[in-house]
Amino acid sequence: MCGLCGIVRFNDPPASETLWRMTRTLAHRGPDNEGIAITGPAGLGHTRLSILDLSAAGHQPMSADDGSVTLVYNGEIYNFRELRRDLEADGVRHNGTSDTEVLLRAYLQWGVAAFERLHGMFAAAIWDARASTLHLLRDRFGIKPLFYAAIPGGIVFGSEIKAILASRLTGREMSWRAFHEYLHYGNSLGAGTFFEGIRKLEPAHHLTLTRTGTTVRAYWTPDAIAPIDDPPTVAARNVLERLDAAVRTHLVSDVPVGVFLSGGIDSSAIASLARRHTARLRTYSVGFDFDRGPDELPAARRLAERLGADHHEMRLAGSDVRAVIEQLVVAHDVPFQDSANIPLAMLCNALQGEATVVLQGDGGDEMFAGYPGYAFLARASLWRRLSRVGLLLTAPLPDGRRRDGLRRVFGYLAESDSGMRMALMRFQEHAERSPNRVFTRSTVEQLRRHDPFARYRELGRRFGRLDPLQAMLYADCAVLLPDKYLEKVDRATMAYGIESRVPFLDDDLAAYAMALPSGLKVKRGQKKWVLRQALRGIVPDEILDGPKTGFAVPVSHWLRGPLNQYLRDTLQDTAAAWPDLFDQAALDLCVDEHVAGRHDNGRLLYRLLNFGLWHRQYLL
Repeated sequence: MCGLCGIVRFNDPPASETLWRMTRTLAHRGPDNEGIAITGPAGLGHTRLSILDLSAAGHQPMSADDGSVTLVYNGEIYNFRELRRDLEADGVRHNGTSDTEVLLRAYLQWGVAAFERLHGMFAAAIWDARASTLHLLRDRFGIKPLFYAAIPGGIVFGSEIKAILASRLTGREMSWRAFHEYLHYGNSLGAGTFFEGIRKLEPAHHLTLTRTGTTVRAYWTPDAIAPIDDPPTVAARNVLERLDAAVRTHLVSDVPVGVFLSGGIDSSAIASLARRHTARLRTYSVGFDFDRGPDELPAARRLAERLGADHHEMRLAGSDVRAVIEQLVVAHDVPFQDSANIPLAMLCNALQGEATVVLQGDGGDEMFAGYPGYAFLARASLWRRLSRVGLLLTAPLPDGRRRDGLRRVFGYLAESDSGMRMALMRFQEHAERSPNRVFTRSTVEQLRRHDPFARYRELGRRFGRLDPLQAMLYADCAVLLPDKYLEKVDRATMAYGIESRVPFLDDDLAAYAMALPSGLKVKRGQKKWVLRQALRGIVPDEILDGPKTGFAVPVSHWLRGPLNQYLRDTLQDTAAAWPDLFDQAALDLCVDEHVAGRHDNGRLLYRLLNFGLWHRQYLL
């Protein structure tokens, strides 16, 4: 894994001082080597975390033998050996054994057609001096990040926003659209970021910059996947074969590899299959000193013992997390609400020096329908008929999370517009507890200029022909997966120089899973049905047949206890720096309600805490 950055400016070539400043903001992503290259109007920077071919032959930026093409690249191309064989069959010779060189020579041999042949996780920048053209590229699911901003005469880009800010070629104006989306979902959606003018290159997209302009196009889309109607036993066998092959290829490394083990189905499957292909299995688990939530450590420990793994675990206390939260704000460069990045980051910090690569179970829920709500969508027509009755029946229930949860479910099932149904399903607070309630009228007016549901409306139009469950799965792959979960995984691991790999998002496995009918993913109310069948005899039944607990981080508890004063101080500082932002009385009520246990406002308060820390770090 690595960090990349660069500037292309046709009217004013970049200075080496600027490139070095940008590159060194990414040192945590690549502590083993750093370098820059300037060729004409283009400057590229790179920091390297050595995984394959640890020699200098894998250093970047890497150029063609004649210097006509230069690239920087972050990630892993899992089919690089097959591509190398194809290139050698065409008479192409290689100087080393890295997948970086395979990417370079594939582009030299096949041009942009090479991009559609890549299987893996990657972000890449290729400068082709022959055509004065820059290519930016990102993998199908957005496992690896890439940001860019238009500047006069060209573009500036980087693996993280901090590299772009270090160029001093862009501003730091906050995006109100991103802020409104963040308040609803805990992250911004699509191509936008919290900084006006700085954009994400979306998953499976290819940006081309020439002297005449910029184009961005999708090179892959799930819409093109042809449905598969394999019988259940055949589907289960095919899923297992593809998952096993994915784990095997994701274990390829010249440095130590471990597995993050939570005790759930997905990570247990990864660990169990990894044991087939490695002589020494290292597993890592994390829990909390909080006895009122689910604890997956015992299940993870039992599985590790069964597999004969070299198992390591740690337990976190609320008093440990304040410094980590602040570090993660800098790691993300934006406010970010998914608190699961806290234990992930602390685990990565602890295992530095033990494993450089870790495998995780992310992507299993999106591929095989594992989230709460998917079972409802599998029988959406029935529940839609009952939804209005459900709203009436839940109205008298006492205020609380159970009532809010039930009304949220019935509310989105009653919605006739498929895009709005998707948005409401992912809107984490019921409309009666709007996040806007803690802001001044002027702030609310500013927020309301931007539709937080626009991205889902667009996806509703795009996937409206599909059944409700399949449409939601595709939407989650377009929004929830890259903008929340994969961003969390990348920043929390790369902050400590750890490469995370996600076998469930292997291109072959994912294409097959996305083609399967909804009836094999949710069957008789059981989510992940076909995956569970595939894993019988490999993963213990107690895990396969157990309920989905999720990775429950006790943030609400921490905000009442060890983080309470920290929360109050941060919000007070934010209000002082931005007097027109909060309705102070409403904000105080929100905090007091939470501390007294009258209402769980933890999700909103944690979002506001992260926003306040980001505002102080990046805007003041």
